[in-house]
Amino acid sequence: MTQNEGAAQDELKEALPTGTHISPGIERIQEINREALAHPNEFWSKVAGDLYFSERVGPAFERIEDAPYGRWFSQWKTNLSYNCLDRWIGTDHQHRVAFHWEGEPGDQRSLTYLDLYREVNRFASILRDLGVKEGDRVTVYMPMIPEAVFAMMATVRLGAIHSVVFGGFTAQALADRINDSKSKVVVTADGGWRRGKIVELKKIVDQAVLQTPEVQKVLVVRRTGQPVDMDEDRDLWYHDAVKSAADYVAPVMVPGTHPSYILYTSGTTGKPKGACHSTAGYMVWLYYSTHAVFDITPRDLYWCTADIGWVTGHSYIIYGPTLRGATSFMYEGAADFPAWDRWWDMIQRHRVSILYTSPTAIRGFIKQGEKWPEKHDLSSLRIIGSVGEPINPEAWQWYYRHIGANRCTIVDTWWQTETGGILIAPQPGVAKYPLKPGSATFPLAGVKAVVVDDHGNPCPKGEKGFMTIQHPWPGQFMTLWGDHARYKQVYFSRFPGIYYAADFSMQDQDGYFWLLGRADEVMKVAGHRISTTEIEDALIMHPAVAESAVIGRKDEIKMEVPVACVILKPGFAPTPQLREELLVHVRNTMGPIAVPAQIYFVEKVPKTRSAKIMRRLIRDVVEERPLGDVTTLEDETSIEEAKRAYNELKADIDRART
Repeated sequence: MTQNEGAAQDELKEALPTGTHISPGIERIQEINREALAHPNEFWSKVAGDLYFSERVGPAFERIEDAPYGRWFSQWKTNLSYNCLDRWIGTDHQHRVAFHWEGEPGDQRSLTYLDLYREVNRFASILRDLGVKEGDRVTVYMPMIPEAVFAMMATVRLGAIHSVVFGGFTAQALADRINDSKSKVVVTADGGWRRGKIVELKKIVDQAVLQTPEVQKVLVVRRTGQPVDMDEDRDLWYHDAVKSAADYVAPVMVPGTHPSYILYTSGTTGKPKGACHSTAGYMVWLYYSTHAVFDITPRDLYWCTADIGWVTGHSYIIYGPTLRGATSFMYEGAADFPAWDRWWDMIQRHRVSILYTSPTAIRGFIKQGEKWPEKHDLSSLRIIGSVGEPINPEAWQWYYRHIGANRCTIVDTWWQTETGGILIAPQPGVAKYPLKPGSATFPLAGVKAVVVDDHGNPCPKGEKGFMTIQHPWPGQFMTLWGDHARYKQVYFSRFPGIYYAADFSMQDQDGYFWLLGRADEVMKVAGHRISTTEIEDALIMHPAVAESAVIGRKDEIKMEVPVACVILKPGFAPTPQLREELLVHVRNTMGPIAVPAQIYFVEKVPKTRSAKIMRRLIRDVVEERPLGDVTTLEDETSIEEAKRAYNELKADIDRART
């Protein structure tokens, strides 16, 4: 494994000798971590000192029996919108651009902090006139347009709680989330642009609210301009309502543990889980982590490519950057429209300096080849990041080489919807140190990450186990909306009193953390525990493979055996010879125990709308059982593709036996 790539400075390109040296940068972040763990009240009170609180009473942290991991800033009072916006008004900073926005058709807008402040106040005035008050829930079902930012910040300004639902979920999925949160107002748009087509959001909302008796009003933003049905008793246009909106709405100061938002986790079966985050702890964590990981300066243009419907969008598009007073870029559409260089073209034109995206997107670009980024000047980039799932070393190297030009620092981040913000990542805003392709490196301040075995005992260095967080941190979520018992059972019962992340991981001899995928995506093959991610990484190391998805299939003898779906790079054909070559490659890379029982060549794999591979659906196909929940599936044809490949290989095997 190479150890010397990804650092921005020349001095960081010296290899870290395994087990023999700790760089000053590593010593620094470990020192900060120890300080935050030993003195959490003092440490986080000092960080919070940069932010506005109308009241500061009691400790920053207190342990409470019925709230695993306790509560943060419970007696302090603040407002999230105030800290993102009002803090900058009346200073020179109010004239700084908060968001440069580009729509998929090419239209553009720029909003200064003063512009954003005014728009959020007017939006809050509209919501207030619709009856929204402190503690009420507002569902936001929007495309990636500035009005989505207005809606979220206006909701928390009123002390209300937003529930953002990705603007691509079905009417049923939307209705389920509205009903669970008991939202009284839905904010949507007539439509949004995606790959040159209109996503008819208002029509989906109309279908959903037939099943949502709590909804009283639907506020509609005009984006695409196509005709939509408007219920005169329920629906109103934003552009009409804003004409009479007040220019200022006083922010409601709420206790630190007041809920800021509910966000439903994707890819689950059964009832969706509504992760409920606090106000003050969440705010303080984002304020700290945005600086530590992204090192945003006044000269930077920062772009997080996520959708606001996911936690990455909440934390590192909306709140984290505005708490730091940063200038961000925001884009409405798809990465491949009108061509696969849309992102690189925008980075060149807008001079983006920090890019934060997903390994899935990176692998998609790898499949298309280097010709697309090579057409554009990406020299403005200085930090490039990844989020959403572990990044395999080969994708890391491609990203570093072809997007980062062998000079950009890569911040590979690990966190979850439940954690609120980044927990483990390189921290160029705090200290520089050597990076390892595929490793998220070290925890942030106050994060006590421990890899444990089945019994909760710490694993020796180099041994795989389960990721746990064994100390409270400010950004932790408080509960599952309406189901606190489930919250305690899911996250704190497997290892009592300890947060169980349900991720498989390892800490190497130098202390670097390696995330290896979800714990339920770990196979037990003939008594050996193997991560699906490890086999996927081995396959991607082969020059023919652009992306892979591995699952464990039940087996009478070995309990489970690996099965792989493989997407090839352009120029490679799916042949029996290549299949055999890939099997040999995995054998040579990982050993006989990891060799897939079958390899299926496909054009696409099932993914959620947040670009995570839905391995359970592949398992449903290969085990010939009914499909589970598909409400979060992005492309239904991916299932048919998996079935086609499965049936073709099955027929080939039958013919060979005959």
